[in-house]
Amino acid sequence: MLESGCKAVKEGMLEKRSDGLLQLWKKKRCILTEEGLLLIPPKHPPPPQQQQQPELHFSNMKTVDCVERKGKYVYFTVVMAEGKEIDFRCAQEQGWNAAITLQMVQYKNRQAILAVRSTRQKQQHLAAPHGSRLRGASNSPQPQPAAAAAAALPPSVPRSISNSLFMNLGKDPLVRWDF
Repeated sequence: MLESGCKAVKEGMLEKRSDGLLQLWKKKRCILTEEGLLLIPPKHPPPPQQQQQPELHFSNMKTVDCVERKGKYVYFTVVMAEGKEIDFRCAQEQGWNAAITLQMVQYKNRQAILAVRSTRQKQQHLAAPHGSRLRGASNSPQPQPAAAAAAALPPSVPRSISNSLFMNLGKDPLVRWDF
């Protein structure tokens, strides 16, 4: 468990392309969590808890693009919501790009489900008369049209995720992704 309370899903070394003029590859010790990717310089001791570790949070990530497999490396780019692109590379067998993508999709799914639940609760609260409910009225939530649920999502949730998510509403509480 990390200080933030997130469980480490994967740990290891990644190489990140620097932003400088020469764009050198710099090794980073990376910790993939359920919330994002922590980047730590490899030669530094663990920082004190007060110091903030650089983190690429999934709420700010737009996509992970696999650019190419060349030699022993796989090169991939993390595209942030504001358009910034961060290039990484790792040995092909490490599978960092797939692990990051999977955790990002799971994070976005959790956020979408929370948004739908929140919208349903607000709608039930507004629809229920203040005071008492009718006898025999069901306490179960009424089905919500998928389009209205998708519109209630924050703009950071890609539409492809929200469309797939809402096709399964009411069928199974777990959202499944078929790749």
